[in-house]
Amino acid sequence: MGLVIIFTLVTIVAAIGTLRSLARKNALAILFASGTTLVFGWFSVMTFIAILGGHGVPVPAH
Repeated sequence: MGLVIIFTLVTIVAAIGTLRSLARKNALAILFASGTTLVFGWFSVMTFIAILGGHGVPVPAH
């Protein structure tokens, strides 16, 4: 669950960066910040879905 939290925090910070670079009209920053938002947003959503589905959670060995 910690991985989802980290990915979500990175996504939020990247989204803020995208909005700031849109306000400053910086094309390269818009490209990198929006790419980061899309990639880490996708990772956070897919990781959360995997955890809800029962995958991705380590099971202790017996």
